Amino acid sequence: MTQRTKAPFDSDEIPPLIDFPHAPSGWLPEHAVGLAANDLLVLTEDHWTLIAALQEYFMRNAPENVRLRDLHDALKEKFHTSGGGHYLYHLFPGGPVAQGCPIAGLSAPAGSVDRSYGSVS
Repeated sequence: MTQRTKAPFDSDEIPPLIDFPHAPSGWLPEHAVGLAANDLLVLTEDHWTLIAALQEYFMRNAPENVRLRDLHDALKEKFHTSGGGHYLYHLFPGGPVAQGCPIAGLSAPAGSVDRSYGSVS
């Protein structure tokens, strides 16, 4: 089953229906647009939804206690109707956690990027 993402917004436009109440202090959507552009990504409404989900997870769990496996499982469950892990990697080819966390203004948990093992980032 092929998943399609919604059309991208203008680079200066943040989707009006997505709120970021759990964003880290100092984070702005405009920063996310810039970081995504550096990774050759154009953020769609689907990306923004994942960014908001990452921020919410980190707000509900102490960032120093976030375990990679638990975060992956929570994201796959939250987005299972959209295609789960395959869908998430379609949005962020560098990894929904390894690439998504910095764009969301978060520090990726330990083990998200392992350059010695040939990580996708």
